[in-house]
Amino acid sequence: MSRGFEVVKDRFRKYPNSDILLPERSTKYSAGYDFYTLIDVEVPSNGNGIITFTDVKAYMKKDEVLKIYIRSSLALKKGLYLLNSVGIIDSDYYNNQKNDGNIGMGIGNSNPFPVMIKAGERIAQGIFEKYYIADNEEINDVIRGGGIGSTNK
Repeated sequence: MSRGFEVVKDRFRKYPNSDILLPERSTKYSAGYDFYTLIDVEVPSNGNGIITFTDVKAYMKKDEVLKIYIRSSLALKKGLYLLNSVGIIDSDYYNNQKNDGNIGMGIGNSNPFPVMIKAGERIAQGIFEKYYIADNEEINDVIRGGGIGSTNK
């Protein structure tokens, strides 16, 4: 198995009573895997945001990354965006000890009014990509110990 998605372990689920929808491509030639919200979410207005979790983790080869982008329909029709512009899911985020690799998304709202996202709605898309390492890089043996924002801590 090279890459794919799994449900996080039960103890790391944020929404244990929700049905999990694993990311999937909508068409034969879609590059992105659609991620869904598990619960109804109201995104506050005027640049404020929320974090919602998918209760899904991604596995991939060591030299790959999963990049998360807002769905164009949410950006163009609803004025929503990812708070970090593009989410970067490193291969070592999978199975980490703090949250088992639970993929969360910070969603912001540029409107002067709150926007509702319904449970089961597609909110983002993830694209697996290979990445390359620069020549003459010193090898770093640091192992990820936690979840979001844990690198080098």
